Amino acid sequence: MTTFSTLLSRLTGAALLGAALLAAPLPASAATKPEQMIARPGAKLQWLDKVTARTSTFTIAVGETKAMGSLRITLRACRENPPIDPPEAAAFLEVTEIKPGEQAETAFSGWMFASSPGLSAMENAIYDVWVLSCGAP
Repeated sequence: MTTFSTLLSRLTGAALLGAALLAAPLPASAATKPEQMIARPGAKLQWLDKVTARTSTFTIAVGETKAMGSLRITLRACRENPPIDPPEAAAFLEVTEIKPGEQAETAFSGWMFASSPGLSAMENAIYDVWVLSCGAP
């Protein structure tokens, strides 16, 4: 028969082991460091107009600005993992919204990740933009 104190000590030991595993650093091969990602000259993005349900896939070069609806999308950088690592593409985007009769307003500025579009998503009532891949514009 197991006593309460025996169960408690087993649970405490398991909790300590779990905490130690979570705190341990990942091995270098587990994830690609940003400086090891490959810079690409362009990106493939997808855009959605939530009102009309129109989608569009387009390519954009680094430094280029494209107009989609009332958005102006500028690609500042696009990087992807080397072929030996799990696929991942990340793009640094600056998105400005220009509404008629109003000042231009920054809708998004930051990195977007192809494998996790919700991680760093642009929040806009009318439009969505996300990264599909990096490559030639």
